[in-house]
Amino acid sequence: MEQRIERIKKQLHSQSYKLTPQREATVRVLLEHEEDHLSAEDVYMLVKEKSPEIGLATVYRTLELLSELKVVDKINFGDGVSRYDLRKEGAAHFHHHLVCMECGSVDEIQEDLLGDVEKIVEKEWNFYIKDHRLTFHGVCYRCRDDNTE
Repeated sequence: MEQRIERIKKQLHSQSYKLTPQREATVRVLLEHEEDHLSAEDVYMLVKEKSPEIGLATVYRTLELLSELKVVDKINFGDGVSRYDLRKEGAAHFHHHLVCMECGSVDEIQEDLLGDVEKIVEKEWNFYIKDHRLTFHGVCYRCRDDNTE
């Protein structure tokens, strides 16, 4: 974790920002809960456990800054709640998600499945793609297994 924090610190410095203690507390929570797709309020509650002096507005500002700097991706699964997902180091694109409409679970697909689609879109529509996001909505294997018993 310390190495990842150091790399994020360098990333912020390269854009003339500092990794303040408040920002570091927020980054640590995101790293500790990397698989959880936390909302800003979730992050705030977890940060507050360790650093009660940090306010909600500070967490919001930090998350927005990290999003602008492509350290995290801001995502919405159609439920009106923005969530924050650490971008995988070295990833050219955002990863994909499977959202279960029964239980609300979110699973990740790390493989980039859209390379050929990007080429077609760029060629046919003369559109330069910088990134893409794909979310599938359906019923997860856990709920399907529960319904077959």
